[in-house]
Amino acid sequence: QVQLVESGGGLVQAGGSLRLSCAASGRTVSSNAMGWFRQQAPGKEREFLASMDSSGNNGDYADSVKGRFTISRDNAKNTVYLQMNSLKPEDTAVYYCARCKYALASRQLYNYDYWGQGTQVTVSS
Repeated sequence: QVQLVESGGGLVQAGGSLRLSCAASGRTVSSNAMGWFRQQAPGKEREFLASMDSSGNNGDYADSVKGRFTISRDNAKNTVYLQMNSLKPEDTAVYYCARCKYALASRQLYNYDYWGQGTQVTVSS
């Protein structure tokens, strides 16, 4: 079993920055790609944001966040990060990290088998 715990969410003004962390425990995730997703309202589809392969060298981003968000990982700490800059009110959502079943980055939710509980990010205008 893998447990994922996100942290770093909060309230920030538009144009500001936040850094989310996702700490994994139970098993190492160093052989797996990791991803970040968000859900803007209950019942709305969870949206792909970014994914990083197991090596930490290859990231993939949704167009909506490309150039503003950066995914990174520290395999020694079993932790993944999402640096979010130039935040906009439409970035308000619950943010989730997830472990991919595979080593290569993926945009597909069905390729992710473990999820964190989420952390709320609220961007005020």
